[in-house]
Parts: sequence; C-alpha cells; structure tokens
Amino acid sequence: MTKTKLKIGCQTFTWEMLGKAWTGGPDDLLKAIADGGYAGIEITDTMIGRYAGKPTEFAAALGSSGLTLVSFAFGSKSGFTLKDEIGADLETARRWIDFAAAFPGALVSMGSATVVSNGSRDDKFAIAAEVYNRAGELGRKAGVQVAVHPSSHHNTLLFDRADYDAIFALLEPDLVGWVPDTGHILRGHKDMVDTLTTYRDRIRYIHLKDVDAKGDWAMLGKGVCDTPEVIEIVGAAPRFNGWLVLEEESDTAAADPAGAVKTNRQTMRGYGA
Repeated sequence: MTKTKLKIGCQTFTWEMLGKAWTGGPDDLLKAIADGGYAGIEITDTMIGRYAGKPTEFAAALGSSGLTLVSFAFGSKSGFTLKDEIGADLETARRWIDFAAAFPGALVSMGSATVVSNGSRDDKFAIAAEVYNRAGELGRKAGVQVAVHPSSHHNTLLFDRADYDAIFALLEPDLVGWVPDTGHILRGHKDMVDTLTTYRDRIRYIHLKDVDAKGDWAMLGKGVCDTPEVIEIVGAAPRFNGWLVLEEESDTAAADPAGAVKTNRQTMRGYGA
C-alpha cells in the first residue's frame, strides 16, 4: 500500500522542448500549469527567465498561482563529465541551491551526465560522481536535497541498467538522491520495476512519462508504463516526498503543451492521484 500522500506536479520541459517555437515566459508556464489542475511545478534554469536570482519574486508568483516549487532542475554544457569544468559546475550548483533554499521542501535536480568529449567512460563516471557528490554536500549545508535525473537523450552517460548501477555505486546515498523518470528508464532498459525496487531508498520524487513499445514518447497511460505499479513502488519508498511530476515529450505535447499536460492531469485522477 502507498504510505505517502501523493501530490501532482508538472515539469516545464514540455514547453522547453519546443525551442524557439516557444515565445512565452515563466508567468505563462505558471498559468498553464495551474489551469491544468496541478499543485506543483518543477522549473528549469532555461525556463526560469526573469525570476533567476529573484526567489522572493518567484515565490510571490507561485503563491498567486497556487503552486508549490517541487524542484529546480539544471544541466550543464559540460555534461558534468569534464574535469576542467568541475569548479564552474559546482558554482552553478551553489547558485541554484541558494535559490531553492528560499522554498521550503524544494529540491535541486541535476541533469544526466552526458558524453561531450572523447575518453574513457570510467573517467566520465568518476567526474560526474564527484560533481554530484560535492553538489550534494553543498545542498546538505544549505538544507536543500540534491538529486540526479538520468535521461535517455542523445549521448547520455546514464542510459541502461549497467550505467545506473555504475553511477549509483559512486554516489553517496545520503548526499545525492534519485529522480527516476519512467520514460527514460523504459527507453534504456526494460527492467523498470526491478530498477525502481533495487534503488528505492534513493528515490526523492519521480517523473512520470510514458513510451510505446518502440520507445517513442506517448501520452501518459497510452504506452507501456505500468503507472499504478510505479506509484505503488515509489509511494512506499522511505525518502519519497510524495511528488509525482508529470513531464510530457510526445508529439501531442509539441502541438499543444498546455492541452497535453491538462489531459495528463486528468489521466492521473483515473489512477487515484
């Protein structure tokens, strides 16, 4: 049985993936997500816009929209795998951790380690783990939990089960949590349930996405993801904070992001959340 009260948030990458076709700003995101029936938002460094460095103003905007900041997500052009960029990546982490510290309970989510240079994969795992662990220590000092979000996007270092096993073996579980993403896991390995179960103690919150049998993005509930089982597993995870964050990358969302996330929120009601 699920032990944790479930809360439903929305990730802003649904709009970010539109690239230059998206001409709105953060206030437009807040309105679309609130109108879609969500309680929380996970926003990225790309989409925070005019609120970057202005947590008090962003808190006021969230309050007006009736939304909670679930997490602040950021990545790096270094892919967190370049030794010469460790200092810069940690300074960026510090900046966003300080921002998130203004929002009680908000986490900082660091993007997937990515291959951006030639060289040994083992070395890249070691560099990524150093960045993640040191960022986790920065978060601990600031009272902000830090978590890693592996992806299946181009050149990710964290794609299949062996990659997950490798990075988790190097991460300090008390410093760095995990944001599982059901769609990305399913694209990289079919043992999603076993992966979630094996590393359940690291789960802080979750991204719910769906894919079809070929690994193409699908609207939630229209693919192969067993959402009720996922909810059951994460709901009983000891460090899960209750947030199910929906993130939609399908063609449907590309055509109508606000409509797609509203549909997904209604789908979640069918799952009792």
